[in-house]
Amino acid sequence: MHKILRVNMSTKEIITEEREEYKLLGGRALTSRITYDEVKANCDPLGRESKLIIAPGLLAGTIASSAGRISIGGKSPLTNGIKEANSGGIAGAKLARCGIKAIVVEGKSYNEKTYILKIDKEGIDLIVHDDLKYSGTYETVAKLREIYGEKSGILCVGLSGERGLRAAAIALNDPFGELKFAARGGMGAVMGSKGLKAIVVNDDVSPFMEYHDREHFLKIAKGLNKQLATDPKTKDIYQKYGTSSIVKAVNAMGALPTKNFRFGTCEFAEELSGEKLYETIAARGGKGKTGIPCMNGCVIQCSNVYPDADGESIVSTLQYENIALLGSNLGFDNLDVVARLNREVNDIGLDAIEIGAALGVALDEGIAEFGDEAGCMALLHEIRRNTVLGRVLGNGALVTGQVLGSDRIPAAKGQGFPGYDPRALKGNGVTYAMSTMGADHTAGNCFGARNEVDPLGREKQGMLSRDTQKKMAALDSLGFCIFARVPLFKDPEILSGLVNSLSGSDFTKESIWDIGFNAIRLEREFNINAGISPAQDRLPEFCYYEELKTVNSVFDISSEEMKKAIIE
Repeated sequence: MHKILRVNMSTKEIITEEREEYKLLGGRALTSRITYDEVKANCDPLGRESKLIIAPGLLAGTIASSAGRISIGGKSPLTNGIKEANSGGIAGAKLARCGIKAIVVEGKSYNEKTYILKIDKEGIDLIVHDDLKYSGTYETVAKLREIYGEKSGILCVGLSGERGLRAAAIALNDPFGELKFAARGGMGAVMGSKGLKAIVVNDDVSPFMEYHDREHFLKIAKGLNKQLATDPKTKDIYQKYGTSSIVKAVNAMGALPTKNFRFGTCEFAEELSGEKLYETIAARGGKGKTGIPCMNGCVIQCSNVYPDADGESIVSTLQYENIALLGSNLGFDNLDVVARLNREVNDIGLDAIEIGAALGVALDEGIAEFGDEAGCMALLHEIRRNTVLGRVLGNGALVTGQVLGSDRIPAAKGQGFPGYDPRALKGNGVTYAMSTMGADHTAGNCFGARNEVDPLGREKQGMLSRDTQKKMAALDSLGFCIFARVPLFKDPEILSGLVNSLSGSDFTKESIWDIGFNAIRLEREFNINAGISPAQDRLPEFCYYEELKTVNSVFDISSEEMKKAIIE
């Protein structure tokens, strides 16, 4: 089935339709296609003409490990262009097993009520839940699991999304009720602006998948799962440290954001490292855990629960990006502080990267001190209280910097930098400037190729970014986690075999990457129609003139090299 679920928040009408032309699209490819086809490029991202598209990856719901991720897309209130935010959790697989290719949320509710979209064996309904209005994400998920079942897949926004703050994210629950986030681009503001607080999905109505060749699919999927499970990195790195495993490596290459990207190394990197995280969790015990999956059936299991000194949970998951933007970028030397800030950010429903970048700008302008936990927590409370300062911060790094008069705003195309300084990892700088997603490392992170292309070199960066963008867009479309990329990049016949045996398609190991290529091509055309011209394919001025002392480098990639990254 290729069912599209349309939810009109203006009329409260819900309809389903079959769209055969979307058969081979999923995840990012589908969210971008529907956005391109149906959303006016010049519309207000938070207005009634905007749409929110939620689509599980093409392979979601199958037994393929790490392939249950979900894409949430539309027009971004941060970049003013197309956007896809990607997350783990259990909702993607549940939607797929319900036969739902995508949910398209249209229109806008103006009656001040708070709505939940419920999908289960009893039907599909919009339910008023005013008891959840302006509630935090933790309370929202806990209440909905209590009401609709602990195995429910949930997507929800916090109070920042309901208030239309451009740094708002969408929270999703994992198999244990912990939160994961489709964070980047302000998709939480799009969802909240429509009057939709949450989506609850249970797949007990039809917990099965349709296959073109089930036996062949299972053979390939089991082979992939075995590769991932037996890879030494899985047990020795991913299950111990997760994404925090790279803290020391990024610091060593001089790319770790420190004090609003003024420095590329942090003297306290050891205290913020994955090794320190693992050591702390193991020593404290209690509810602290490492090696847990964010999706059912994932053998990589890179998530963690970070506990306090008494063994009580503070936050899950403490990831590299959060450590970089809420830790070293704000001048902190302690994972406990990062975890406490991270929990508050999560509960308000914000993108930890965007708000970390915004706070960095604010501290740089003297609103509080670097390394001052109470000062940073007070700023987050301003957002929770909906003060003027809170709304400034909650609208992201660019707005914060503009209001405060900063000339050092780490943002590209309206979106805050993630945890890699582009002057030390120039391939990522190309991605920030040239990708359809703006400053988003998930659009094409070149960190993994640092031993193949000199991170500080001026050559090969354009093609490296282009190739990485294309491949990541394909993985996003199929529902794969980036941690599964090594065997998939090495042998793309695994991808083509899985897709073909699921859908009856005829992809080759070469043409499977066209899924990503075609998605980006549509995204770029949408952005041009939205007024995002090639003149905006650049980084902020300080990156070109302010030398990053740790590597004695500025961002100096030529325009000719930058253009090599363009997919059109």
